[in-house]
Amino acid sequence: MNEIPDHGGVLPGELMGAAEIQRRLGVGRNRVYQLTRDRDFPAPFQTLIMGSVWRKHDVEAWITEHRKALVEDPEGQ
Repeated sequence: MNEIPDHGGVLPGELMGAAEIQRRLGVGRNRVYQLTRDRDFPAPFQTLIMGSVWRKHDVEAWITEHRKALVEDPEGQ
C-alpha cells in the first residue's frame, strides 16, 4: 500500500484535478497532460488512484506567471 505523503499538517485549500485545469486553461486533455509534466508546472499536492491533484493556489500562481492572458479572464474564455 502507498504511504500518504506528510504535508506537515498543512491543509491544501481548494484542489484541482486535470479536468479542472483543462477547463481553467481552455485546452484539451492531451495539452494538460503535457503541461503538468513540465518542470515549470507545480508538483501535484497528491497523486491518487484516479490521478493527481494540485493546490488551486499553486496552479493559479503558475497561470499568473505563464499564461498572463488568463489572469484577466478566470474562466479561460
